[in-house]
Amino acid sequence: MNNHSPPAARVLLTTCVIAFFCFLGSYMRIPIAPLFAISLGADTVQVGLINSAFMIMAGLLSIPTGLLSDRIGRRRPLLIGLLLLSGSSFLLAVSQSPLQMGCIYLVFGIGLAALSPTLMSYVADITPPESLGQAFGWYTMSLYSGMTLGPAVGGLLGGLIGLRPIFVCSGILILLMFAAAYCLLHDPSDRERKGPAPIDLRATFSDLLHNRRLIACLLTTIGGCVGFGMFISFMPLYIRSLGMQTMTVGFVCATQALANAIARIPAGWLCDRVNDRRILVFSGTSVLSLAMATFGLCHTLLALLVTAAAMGFSMGIAFTVICALIADTVPNRMRGLAMGCYNTSVYLGMMLCALGMGIVIREHGFRAGFFLTGGIIFGSLILFGLVYGSENRVQKNHCDDSRN
Repeated sequence: MNNHSPPAARVLLTTCVIAFFCFLGSYMRIPIAPLFAISLGADTVQVGLINSAFMIMAGLLSIPTGLLSDRIGRRRPLLIGLLLLSGSSFLLAVSQSPLQMGCIYLVFGIGLAALSPTLMSYVADITPPESLGQAFGWYTMSLYSGMTLGPAVGGLLGGLIGLRPIFVCSGILILLMFAAAYCLLHDPSDRERKGPAPIDLRATFSDLLHNRRLIACLLTTIGGCVGFGMFISFMPLYIRSLGMQTMTVGFVCATQALANAIARIPAGWLCDRVNDRRILVFSGTSVLSLAMATFGLCHTLLALLVTAAAMGFSMGIAFTVICALIADTVPNRMRGLAMGCYNTSVYLGMMLCALGMGIVIREHGFRAGFFLTGGIIFGSLILFGLVYGSENRVQKNHCDDSRN
Protein backbone atom coordinates (compact mmCIF):
# COMPACT_ATOMS: atom_id res chain seq x y z
CA MET A 1 0.00 0.00 0.00
CA ASN A 2 1.06 3.61 -0.39
CA ASN A 3 2.22 5.64 2.56
CA HIS A 4 -1.17 7.26 3.05
CA SER A 5 -3.17 4.01 3.04
CA PRO A 6 -4.32 2.41 6.30
CA PRO A 7 -2.83 -0.97 7.26
CA ALA A 8 -4.23 -3.91 5.33
CA ALA A 9 -5.45 -5.57 8.54
CA ARG A 10 -7.57 -2.53 9.40
CA VAL A 11 -9.05 -2.40 5.90
CA LEU A 12 -9.81 -6.12 6.02
CA LEU A 13 -11.55 -5.65 9.37
CA THR A 14 -13.61 -2.85 7.83
CA THR A 15 -14.69 -5.02 4.91
CA CYS A 16 -15.63 -7.83 7.31
CA VAL A 17 -17.75 -5.47 9.43
CA ILE A 18 -19.47 -4.08 6.33
CA ALA A 19 -20.13 -7.57 4.99
CA PHE A 20 -21.54 -8.78 8.32
CA PHE A 21 -23.97 -5.92 8.89
CA CYS A 22 -24.92 -5.58 5.22
CA PHE A 23 -25.92 -9.23 4.93
CA LEU A 24 -27.49 -9.14 8.38
CA GLY A 25 -29.68 -6.28 7.20
CA SER A 26 -30.45 -7.90 3.85
CA TYR A 27 -31.32 -11.29 5.32
CA MET A 28 -33.49 -9.80 8.07
CA ARG A 29 -36.09 -9.63 5.30
CA ILE A 30 -35.91 -13.32 4.36
CA PRO A 31 -38.51 -14.66 6.86
CA ILE A 32 -40.57 -11.45 6.73
CA ALA A 33 -40.98 -10.93 2.98
CA PRO A 34 -43.11 -14.08 2.32
CA LEU A 35 -45.46 -13.22 5.21
CA PHE A 36 -45.66 -9.63 4.02
CA ALA A 37 -46.37 -10.73 0.44
CA ILE A 38 -49.20 -12.98 1.60
CA SER A 39 -50.65 -10.09 3.61
CA LEU A 40 -50.74 -8.12 0.35
CA GLY A 41 -52.71 -10.90 -1.39
CA ALA A 42 -49.93 -13.03 -2.92
CA ASP A 43 -50.28 -16.80 -3.26
CA THR A 44 -47.48 -19.35 -2.84
CA VAL A 45 -46.54 -19.21 -6.54
CA GLN A 46 -46.17 -15.45 -6.40
CA VAL A 47 -44.10 -15.71 -3.22
CA GLY A 48 -41.76 -18.08 -5.06
CA LEU A 49 -41.49 -15.70 -8.00
CA ILE A 50 -40.72 -12.77 -5.70
CA ASN A 51 -37.94 -14.70 -3.95
CA SER A 52 -36.46 -15.89 -7.24
CA ALA A 53 -36.36 -12.36 -8.67
CA PHE A 54 -33.29 -11.26 -6.72
CA MET A 55 -31.47 -14.55 -7.40
CA ILE A 56 -31.99 -14.21 -11.14
CA MET A 57 -30.79 -10.61 -11.24
CA ALA A 58 -27.83 -11.31 -8.96
CA GLY A 59 -26.82 -14.27 -11.10
CA LEU A 60 -27.15 -12.42 -14.40
CA LEU A 61 -25.40 -9.23 -13.32
CA SER A 62 -22.56 -10.48 -11.10
CA ILE A 63 -20.22 -10.93 -14.08
CA PRO A 64 -20.91 -7.50 -15.65
CA THR A 65 -20.57 -5.70 -12.31
CA GLY A 66 -17.39 -7.60 -11.52
CA LEU A 67 -15.98 -6.55 -14.89
CA LEU A 68 -17.10 -2.98 -14.21
CA SER A 69 -15.18 -2.93 -10.93
CA ASP A 70 -12.06 -3.97 -12.85
CA ARG A 71 -12.54 -1.06 -15.24
CA ILE A 72 -13.55 1.81 -12.93
CA GLY A 73 -12.33 0.62 -9.51
CA ARG A 74 -13.99 -1.12 -6.56
CA ARG A 75 -15.30 1.91 -4.68
CA ARG A 76 -18.09 3.16 -6.96
CA PRO A 77 -19.79 -0.22 -7.64
CA LEU A 78 -19.56 -1.01 -3.93
CA LEU A 79 -21.23 2.25 -2.91
CA ILE A 80 -23.90 1.92 -5.60
CA GLY A 81 -24.64 -1.62 -4.49
CA LEU A 82 -25.07 -0.53 -0.86
CA LEU A 83 -27.41 2.29 -1.89
CA LEU A 84 -29.53 -0.08 -3.97
CA LEU A 85 -29.76 -2.61 -1.14
CA SER A 86 -30.71 0.07 1.35
CA GLY A 87 -33.18 1.68 -1.04
CA SER A 88 -34.87 -1.64 -1.80
CA SER A 89 -35.55 -2.11 1.92
CA PHE A 90 -37.15 1.32 2.24
CA LEU A 91 -39.23 0.68 -0.90
CA LEU A 92 -40.48 -2.62 0.51
CA ALA A 93 -41.70 -0.77 3.59
CA VAL A 94 -44.08 1.30 1.43
CA SER A 95 -45.00 -1.32 -1.20
CA GLN A 96 -48.68 -2.07 -1.69
CA SER A 97 -48.85 -5.13 -3.97
CA PRO A 98 -47.02 -8.37 -4.79
CA LEU A 99 -46.09 -6.91 -8.19
CA GLN A 100 -44.39 -3.97 -6.54
CA MET A 101 -42.50 -6.35 -4.24
CA GLY A 102 -41.32 -8.36 -7.25
CA CYS A 103 -40.01 -5.23 -8.96
CA ILE A 104 -38.29 -4.09 -5.76
CA TYR A 105 -36.64 -7.51 -5.41
CA LEU A 106 -35.17 -7.02 -8.87
CA VAL A 107 -33.49 -3.89 -7.47
CA PHE A 108 -32.33 -5.98 -4.50
CA GLY A 109 -30.72 -8.43 -6.93
CA ILE A 110 -28.94 -5.65 -8.80
CA GLY A 111 -27.56 -4.29 -5.54
CA LEU A 112 -26.40 -7.72 -4.45
CA ALA A 113 -24.68 -8.23 -7.81
CA ALA A 114 -22.85 -4.93 -7.42
CA LEU A 115 -21.84 -5.63 -3.83
CA SER A 116 -20.71 -9.26 -3.60
CA PRO A 117 -18.05 -9.65 -6.32
CA THR A 118 -16.74 -6.13 -5.71
CA LEU A 119 -16.25 -6.64 -1.97
CA MET A 120 -14.62 -10.05 -2.53
CA SER A 121 -12.26 -8.50 -5.08
CA TYR A 122 -11.46 -5.71 -2.64
CA VAL A 123 -10.43 -8.27 -0.01
CA ALA A 124 -8.13 -9.96 -2.54
CA ASP A 125 -6.64 -6.63 -3.65
CA ILE A 126 -5.51 -5.56 -0.19
CA THR A 127 -4.28 -8.99 0.97
CA PRO A 128 -0.77 -10.39 0.34
CA PRO A 129 -0.85 -13.63 -1.71
CA GLU A 130 0.49 -15.72 1.17
CA SER A 131 -2.47 -14.66 3.38
CA LEU A 132 -5.37 -15.01 0.95
CA GLY A 133 -6.76 -18.10 2.66
CA GLN A 134 -6.95 -16.47 6.09
CA ALA A 135 -8.38 -13.26 4.64
CA PHE A 136 -11.17 -15.08 2.85
CA GLY A 137 -11.71 -17.20 5.94
CA TRP A 138 -12.42 -14.10 8.04
CA TYR A 139 -14.39 -12.39 5.29
CA THR A 140 -16.65 -15.33 4.44
CA MET A 141 -17.19 -16.07 8.13
CA SER A 142 -18.37 -12.49 8.63
CA LEU A 143 -20.61 -12.66 5.59
CA TYR A 144 -22.09 -16.02 6.50
CA SER A 145 -22.59 -15.00 10.13
CA GLY A 146 -24.65 -12.06 8.91
CA MET A 147 -26.66 -14.35 6.64
CA THR A 148 -27.21 -16.71 9.58
CA LEU A 149 -28.24 -14.15 12.20
CA GLY A 150 -30.30 -12.03 9.80
CA PRO A 151 -33.36 -14.31 9.58
CA ALA A 152 -33.30 -14.89 13.35
CA VAL A 153 -33.14 -11.16 14.09
CA GLY A 154 -35.81 -10.42 11.49
CA GLY A 155 -38.15 -13.09 12.84
CA LEU A 156 -37.71 -11.90 16.43
CA LEU A 157 -38.20 -8.22 15.63
CA GLY A 158 -41.09 -9.02 13.32
CA GLY A 159 -43.01 -10.48 16.23
CA LEU A 160 -42.26 -7.41 18.35
CA ILE A 161 -42.66 -4.43 16.02
CA GLY A 162 -44.51 -5.77 12.96
CA LEU A 163 -43.58 -6.50 9.36
CA ARG A 164 -43.14 -3.11 7.69
CA PRO A 165 -40.82 -1.70 10.38
CA ILE A 166 -38.41 -4.58 9.73
CA PHE A 167 -37.77 -3.24 6.23
CA VAL A 168 -37.06 0.21 7.68
CA CYS A 169 -34.57 -1.26 10.18
CA SER A 170 -32.91 -3.18 7.34
CA GLY A 171 -32.61 -0.05 5.22
CA ILE A 172 -31.11 2.01 8.06
CA LEU A 173 -28.56 -0.68 8.92
CA ILE A 174 -27.36 -0.99 5.32
CA LEU A 175 -27.31 2.81 4.94
CA LEU A 176 -24.96 2.98 7.93
CA MET A 177 -22.69 0.52 6.11
CA PHE A 178 -22.79 2.83 3.08
CA ALA A 179 -21.53 5.65 5.32
CA ALA A 180 -18.78 3.41 6.70
CA ALA A 181 -17.67 2.35 3.22
CA TYR A 182 -17.77 5.93 1.96
CA CYS A 183 -15.55 7.16 4.80
CA LEU A 184 -13.21 4.20 5.31
CA LEU A 185 -12.80 2.32 2.03
CA HIS A 186 -10.94 3.73 -0.95
CA ASP A 187 -9.88 2.22 -4.24
CA PRO A 188 -6.64 0.23 -3.97
CA SER A 189 -3.82 2.00 -5.75
CA ASP A 190 -2.72 0.91 -9.23
CA ARG A 191 0.33 -0.71 -7.67
CA GLU A 192 -1.88 -2.77 -5.35
CA ARG A 193 -4.19 -3.80 -8.19
CA LYS A 194 -1.18 -4.78 -10.30
CA GLY A 195 -1.87 -2.95 -13.51
CA PRO A 196 -4.62 -1.23 -15.47
CA ALA A 197 -7.94 -2.84 -16.25
CA PRO A 198 -8.20 -4.73 -19.54
CA ILE A 199 -9.68 -3.01 -22.56
CA ASP A 200 -10.09 -5.90 -25.01
CA LEU A 201 -13.16 -7.70 -23.65
CA ARG A 202 -12.89 -10.54 -26.13
CA ALA A 203 -9.31 -11.23 -25.09
CA THR A 204 -10.27 -10.92 -21.42
CA PHE A 205 -13.04 -13.52 -21.64
CA SER A 206 -10.81 -15.72 -23.77
CA ASP A 207 -8.18 -15.64 -21.03
CA LEU A 208 -10.75 -16.67 -18.45
CA LEU A 209 -12.17 -19.47 -20.59
CA HIS A 210 -8.67 -20.87 -21.06
CA ASN A 211 -7.87 -20.63 -17.35
CA ARG A 212 -8.35 -24.28 -16.40
CA ARG A 213 -8.03 -23.67 -12.67
CA LEU A 214 -10.71 -20.99 -12.69
CA ILE A 215 -13.08 -23.18 -14.72
CA ALA A 216 -12.45 -26.09 -12.33
CA CYS A 217 -13.30 -23.93 -9.31
CA LEU A 218 -16.48 -22.63 -10.96
CA LEU A 219 -17.64 -26.16 -11.84
CA THR A 220 -17.20 -27.28 -8.24
CA THR A 221 -18.99 -24.15 -7.01
CA ILE A 222 -22.01 -24.91 -9.19
CA GLY A 223 -22.12 -28.51 -7.94
CA GLY A 224 -21.76 -27.53 -4.29
CA CYS A 225 -24.46 -24.86 -4.60
CA VAL A 226 -26.86 -27.40 -6.08
CA GLY A 227 -26.50 -29.05 -2.67
CA PHE A 228 -26.95 -25.77 -0.81
CA GLY A 229 -30.04 -25.03 -2.89
CA MET A 230 -31.42 -28.46 -2.04
CA PHE A 231 -30.93 -27.74 1.65
CA ILE A 232 -32.53 -24.30 1.81
CA SER A 233 -35.33 -25.06 -0.66
CA PHE A 234 -36.48 -28.53 0.32
CA MET A 235 -35.15 -29.32 3.81
CA PRO A 236 -38.12 -27.58 5.50
CA LEU A 237 -40.53 -29.69 3.44
CA TYR A 238 -38.55 -32.86 4.19
CA ILE A 239 -38.59 -32.19 7.92
CA ARG A 240 -42.32 -31.52 7.78
CA SER A 241 -42.83 -34.80 5.88
CA LEU A 242 -41.14 -36.61 8.79
CA GLY A 243 -43.84 -35.32 11.11
CA MET A 244 -41.55 -32.94 12.99
CA GLN A 245 -42.47 -29.47 14.21
CA THR A 246 -41.59 -26.28 12.38
CA MET A 247 -39.16 -25.34 15.17
CA THR A 248 -37.04 -28.32 14.09
CA VAL A 249 -36.37 -26.57 10.79
CA GLY A 250 -34.79 -23.69 12.69
CA PHE A 251 -32.58 -26.01 14.73
CA VAL A 252 -31.34 -27.88 11.66
CA CYS A 253 -30.70 -24.74 9.62
CA ALA A 254 -28.96 -23.01 12.53
CA THR A 255 -26.71 -26.04 13.07
CA GLN A 256 -25.66 -26.06 9.43
CA ALA A 257 -25.04 -22.31 9.42
CA LEU A 258 -23.08 -22.32 12.68
CA ALA A 259 -20.81 -25.16 11.54
CA ASN A 260 -20.33 -23.41 8.19
CA ALA A 261 -19.22 -20.18 9.87
CA ILE A 262 -16.93 -21.89 12.41
CA ALA A 263 -15.12 -23.83 9.69
CA ARG A 264 -14.07 -20.71 7.78
CA ILE A 265 -11.18 -19.64 10.04
CA PRO A 266 -9.35 -23.00 10.27
CA ALA A 267 -10.00 -23.52 6.55
CA GLY A 268 -8.30 -20.22 5.71
CA TRP A 269 -5.40 -21.01 8.04
CA LEU A 270 -4.88 -24.42 6.43
CA CYS A 271 -5.25 -22.98 2.92
CA ASP A 272 -2.21 -20.76 3.45
CA ARG A 273 -0.09 -23.59 4.82
CA VAL A 274 -0.73 -26.78 2.85
CA ASN A 275 1.37 -27.43 -0.22
CA ASP A 276 -1.52 -28.80 -2.26
CA ARG A 277 -4.77 -26.93 -1.62
CA ARG A 278 -6.68 -29.37 -3.81
CA ILE A 279 -6.63 -31.72 -0.81
CA LEU A 280 -8.87 -29.31 1.11
CA VAL A 281 -11.27 -28.98 -1.83
CA PHE A 282 -11.39 -32.76 -2.29
CA SER A 283 -11.95 -33.48 1.39
CA GLY A 284 -14.52 -30.73 1.95
CA THR A 285 -16.54 -31.46 -1.18
CA SER A 286 -16.44 -35.22 -0.62
CA VAL A 287 -17.90 -34.84 2.87
CA LEU A 288 -20.49 -32.41 1.48
CA SER A 289 -21.53 -34.98 -1.12
CA LEU A 290 -21.78 -37.73 1.49
CA ALA A 291 -23.70 -35.54 3.93
CA MET A 292 -26.22 -34.54 1.28
CA ALA A 293 -26.89 -38.18 0.37
CA THR A 294 -27.10 -39.10 4.07
CA PHE A 295 -29.99 -36.67 4.59
CA GLY A 296 -32.13 -39.13 2.65
CA LEU A 297 -31.52 -41.73 5.39
CA CYS A 298 -32.16 -39.41 8.36
CA HIS A 299 -35.41 -39.92 10.28
CA THR A 300 -34.59 -38.47 13.71
CA LEU A 301 -33.69 -35.01 14.94
CA LEU A 302 -30.27 -36.15 16.16
CA ALA A 303 -29.41 -37.65 12.78
CA LEU A 304 -30.51 -34.46 11.02
CA LEU A 305 -28.44 -32.26 13.35
CA VAL A 306 -25.28 -34.36 12.98
CA THR A 307 -25.62 -34.47 9.20
CA ALA A 308 -26.35 -30.73 9.02
CA ALA A 309 -23.20 -30.02 11.07
CA ALA A 310 -21.14 -32.20 8.72
CA MET A 311 -22.63 -30.42 5.70
CA GLY A 312 -21.94 -26.95 7.13
CA PHE A 313 -18.39 -27.71 8.19
CA SER A 314 -17.52 -29.27 4.82
CA MET A 315 -19.02 -26.32 2.93
CA GLY A 316 -17.03 -23.90 5.07
CA ILE A 317 -13.79 -25.67 4.20
CA ALA A 318 -14.42 -26.21 0.49
CA PHE A 319 -15.82 -22.78 -0.38
CA THR A 320 -13.24 -20.80 1.59
CA VAL A 321 -10.43 -22.55 -0.28
CA ILE A 322 -12.21 -22.17 -3.63
CA CYS A 323 -12.47 -18.39 -3.10
CA ALA A 324 -8.76 -18.18 -2.33
CA LEU A 325 -7.90 -20.32 -5.37
CA ILE A 326 -9.94 -18.10 -7.67
CA ALA A 327 -8.31 -14.94 -6.30
CA ASP A 328 -4.86 -16.51 -6.72
CA THR A 329 -5.33 -17.96 -10.20
CA VAL A 330 -6.22 -14.77 -12.10
CA PRO A 331 -4.38 -11.43 -12.49
CA ASN A 332 -5.40 -8.79 -9.98
CA ARG A 333 -6.74 -6.62 -12.81
CA MET A 334 -9.29 -9.37 -13.62
CA ARG A 335 -10.31 -10.33 -10.09
CA GLY A 336 -13.61 -8.47 -10.22
CA LEU A 337 -14.65 -10.39 -13.30
CA ALA A 338 -13.50 -13.69 -11.79
CA MET A 339 -15.40 -13.05 -8.55
CA GLY A 340 -18.42 -12.12 -10.64
CA CYS A 341 -18.16 -15.53 -12.32
CA TYR A 342 -17.96 -17.13 -8.87
CA ASN A 343 -21.12 -15.37 -7.64
CA THR A 344 -22.95 -16.24 -10.84
CA SER A 345 -21.96 -19.88 -10.32
CA VAL A 346 -23.39 -19.78 -6.80
CA TYR A 347 -26.78 -18.55 -7.97
CA LEU A 348 -26.74 -20.81 -11.03
CA GLY A 349 -26.29 -23.89 -8.86
CA MET A 350 -29.10 -22.85 -6.54
CA MET A 351 -31.44 -22.06 -9.44
CA LEU A 352 -30.70 -25.38 -11.17
CA CYS A 353 -31.66 -27.15 -7.96
CA ALA A 354 -34.86 -25.15 -7.57
CA LEU A 355 -35.87 -25.89 -11.15
CA GLY A 356 -34.98 -29.59 -11.28
CA MET A 357 -35.12 -31.17 -7.84
CA GLY A 358 -38.75 -30.28 -7.24
CA ILE A 359 -39.71 -32.51 -10.14
CA VAL A 360 -37.45 -35.34 -8.92
CA ILE A 361 -38.92 -35.16 -5.43
CA ARG A 362 -42.49 -35.09 -6.74
CA GLU A 363 -41.92 -38.16 -8.90
CA HIS A 364 -39.52 -40.23 -6.77
CA GLY A 365 -39.50 -38.80 -3.25
CA PHE A 366 -37.07 -36.94 -1.02
CA ARG A 367 -34.60 -39.81 -0.70
CA ALA A 368 -34.04 -39.91 -4.45
CA GLY A 369 -33.60 -36.13 -4.47
CA PHE A 370 -30.93 -36.20 -1.76
CA PHE A 371 -29.11 -39.15 -3.34
CA LEU A 372 -29.11 -37.46 -6.75
CA THR A 373 -27.87 -34.19 -5.27
CA GLY A 374 -25.02 -35.99 -3.54
CA GLY A 375 -24.09 -37.60 -6.84
CA ILE A 376 -24.11 -34.25 -8.64
CA ILE A 377 -21.78 -32.76 -6.03
CA PHE A 378 -19.39 -35.70 -6.31
CA GLY A 379 -19.51 -35.46 -10.10
CA SER A 380 -18.50 -31.80 -9.93
CA LEU A 381 -15.58 -32.81 -7.72
CA ILE A 382 -14.42 -35.33 -10.33
CA LEU A 383 -14.56 -32.58 -12.95
CA PHE A 384 -12.54 -30.33 -10.64
CA GLY A 385 -9.77 -32.93 -10.41
CA LEU A 386 -9.72 -33.51 -14.16
CA VAL A 387 -9.76 -29.86 -15.19
CA TYR A 388 -7.67 -28.19 -12.47
CA GLY A 389 -4.43 -30.09 -13.02
CA SER A 390 -1.50 -30.12 -10.60
CA GLU A 391 -1.07 -27.56 -7.85
CA ASN A 392 1.95 -25.24 -8.00
CA ARG A 393 2.30 -22.85 -5.09
CA VAL A 394 5.48 -21.31 -6.51
CA GLN A 395 3.92 -19.77 -9.62
CA LYS A 396 1.07 -17.90 -8.01
CA ASN A 397 -0.86 -15.63 -10.32
CA HIS A 398 1.37 -16.81 -13.13
CA CYS A 399 -0.73 -14.95 -15.64
CA ASP A 400 -0.11 -11.60 -13.91
CA ASP A 401 2.83 -10.22 -15.82
CA SER A 402 2.99 -7.11 -13.65
CA ARG A 403 3.58 -8.83 -10.31
CA ASN A 404 7.37 -8.72 -10.46
